[in-house]
Amino acid sequence: MRIVEVEKFEFEEPQEKSLRPDNFEQYIGQEKIKKNLKIFIKASQKRGECLDHALLFGSAGLGKTTLANIIAKSMEANLKVISAPTLEKGGDLAAILTNLNEHDILFIDEIHRLSTSVEEILYTAMEDFRLDIVVGSGPAANTIKIDLPKFTLIGATTRAGMLSQPLRDRFGMQFRLEYYNHEELAQIVRLASDKLNKNCNVESSLEIARRSRGTPRIALRLLKRIRDFAEVDDIEKIELELTKFALNELGVNEVGFDELDIRFLELLIKSKRALGLSTLSASLSEDEGTIEYVIEPYLVANGYIQKTSKGRISTAKAYEVLKIKHSNLI
Repeated sequence: MRIVEVEKFEFEEPQEKSLRPDNFEQYIGQEKIKKNLKIFIKASQKRGECLDHALLFGSAGLGKTTLANIIAKSMEANLKVISAPTLEKGGDLAAILTNLNEHDILFIDEIHRLSTSVEEILYTAMEDFRLDIVVGSGPAANTIKIDLPKFTLIGATTRAGMLSQPLRDRFGMQFRLEYYNHEELAQIVRLASDKLNKNCNVESSLEIARRSRGTPRIALRLLKRIRDFAEVDDIEKIELELTKFALNELGVNEVGFDELDIRFLELLIKSKRALGLSTLSASLSEDEGTIEYVIEPYLVANGYIQKTSKGRISTAKAYEVLKIKHSNLI
């Protein structure tokens, strides 16, 4: 497992929940999204209506699930959480929808992975708060209409481009979560360190932030591992010297790269040409999905590589961060 992996490890779920903020005031970053959501929530409550359906998209670990929880608490609504891959048949979704109460919020994670049959059931449920269920087949087929309580659907995805246009159009609110800056991440780290009863000073929190790839989940994971180093040596506070030592031991460099990131960039630099996904996969012994959806997003978003029609190429920023001069490769 990569310590800078953006996807959540299953064993992290309980502690991640305990570190989540409970309201918008505690939720650091994503200021524009928070500002708009507060207005939409207040307006919905003033009208006595449920909130419009919302789509949250962006890289993993940026706080989509946390934001959904805060929306539910702000609306004083019950939240039902489900992952799209568990909805194998239309009946699975129908059972969940018919058990919702008025103004409940249904959160579907990885919503881009819904099957076509399940997605089609969602259309009338989202638009008309109604289920159209076909019973039987052929000439004897019959459609049963079931009225649903008015509810809010919050969909979360890391791959918004994979959503069908009809589904995407049914979300009245769509928010893209951005990577966090160092100051925001440092603040998240300090708040979390207080909850973990292990004080982290400003310099240490900023060092963790710089190596966290703009992602709160990674920042919190690094904080927990640094806390382990501190506890083994009976150190009461997390200070800069310990932080640097622990992060170096964990194989996370000054900009948050691990060995796989460095191998990836070095391969592009040494090739001196654009490389396709299949070539990169074979050279790194990693599957194409891991490269495209795990390694590349952060590198592309921060300008270390570019995707072209001919493949991936490294940028001047990649040469700079790896301390390689262009002339060294000529």
